[in-house]
Amino acid sequence: MIYTVTFNPSLDYVVKVDNFAVGEINRTQVENIYPGGKGINVSLVLQNLGLQSVALGFTAGFSGTEIERLLQKAGCRCDFIRAAAGYSRINTKIISDSETALNGQGPQLSKEELHKLFTKLQGLTQDDILVLAGSIPASLPDDIYEQILELLQPACTRVVVDATGDLLLKVLKYKPFLIKPNHEELGEFFGRGPLLNEEDILAAALK
Repeated sequence: MIYTVTFNPSLDYVVKVDNFAVGEINRTQVENIYPGGKGINVSLVLQNLGLQSVALGFTAGFSGTEIERLLQKAGCRCDFIRAAAGYSRINTKIISDSETALNGQGPQLSKEELHKLFTKLQGLTQDDILVLAGSIPASLPDDIYEQILELLQPACTRVVVDATGDLLLKVLKYKPFLIKPNHEELGEFFGRGPLLNEEDILAAALK
């Protein structure tokens, strides 16, 4: 089975506004609400490709309930841990002449709630694939991805990591099955700007 982990899922409220004006009352022309977060996006794409996955992570409050409802409506399997404090974040994206985003913080996660996730992950085997994707909330330790890779070493579970900066660099010693930096992130690893030509991208990827 493929499992995805989204530590800080969101409801993405996307609106289109003609001539958005700061400090004024603006009326929307189009409104849509989507479940968001990189791991959730992976589960949705897999579902569209006819592949089953299980979406793991944390949800909280009414917004968390709606995230799970929308995922289940799309045919995705969910096994989220319900956090006791706060709400799953709501990200607002305003599309006008340019795009403006306002991202929420997400819930506070306790050690007990994090332990519940680790207990679920301990059941994975070498036949499973785990996708770790996206940012982590401030209430979690910044080495959380490393902890998970170390936990799964004995089981030989294949792990895919899609993250930025140190979150990704620090897990390389555990030899994840696959990593997915984009051209900007790949350039940052080597103290450069975005890699824009194929030769530079290939050289950095091989390194």
